[in-house]
Amino acid sequence: MSSRQEFEEDLTVLLSRLTTGSDEHVTNKLNILKDRLVNLRKENIVKINHSVMELACAKYLIEKGYEVQIESQLNEILTCDLFAMKGLGNLIVEVETGFIPPENALAPLTYTSARLASKIIRYSSFAGKFALGVPPHYILPFSRVLAKPPRNRGDREILQIKKLCDAYYQKPPVTFEEIKNARIHEIYIIDVDHAKVQEIDPEAYLKRAMQRGIVYDYMPAEVSGEGAK
Repeated sequence: MSSRQEFEEDLTVLLSRLTTGSDEHVTNKLNILKDRLVNLRKENIVKINHSVMELACAKYLIEKGYEVQIESQLNEILTCDLFAMKGLGNLIVEVETGFIPPENALAPLTYTSARLASKIIRYSSFAGKFALGVPPHYILPFSRVLAKPPRNRGDREILQIKKLCDAYYQKPPVTFEEIKNARIHEIYIIDVDHAKVQEIDPEAYLKRAMQRGIVYDYMPAEVSGEGAK
């Protein structure tokens, strides 16, 4: 069996798990999204560990009344994982698996913090609400500054985040105004094993993780320029 066939088979198994007891309209919409992922896999655009989380989260959003698109292009640069519409409002979800590229193996926390900050800043400008999706076994090390309302951010905090992002992402660099206005509204904890999604407030998520000593509010005063791109 080829890797593409395994991809489709895995999605079929997951779809069966997700649609047990679901309404027919939910099942039909998930089948359409599954077919899109299969087509994208033929073009080597998506991977299974990421796609199963997208599909599980899509089911959760569909049941909440959203119309959901997978791998939706926002502009000539950005494509979001999930774009959901309900009424006049929209929601963008970016799924995070915790993957660290080999070239960033010596600074995984700094790199991940920069990647998450960059995602929140860039994608939230296209969304009425922005969320990150994460598996239960992975703790997101994003800055607490981006979880609180924009009006509560100071210039020094904004400049620190810009320095962090600029060390890795400069095509194009994020701007002061983009950081000032960025916001993450929700965290979706996506449990593929049990086909469940838990929604949690970002500040509560960070506070719970920090109280357990798992992560800390990571915002380095100095960021190396190594790995910039």
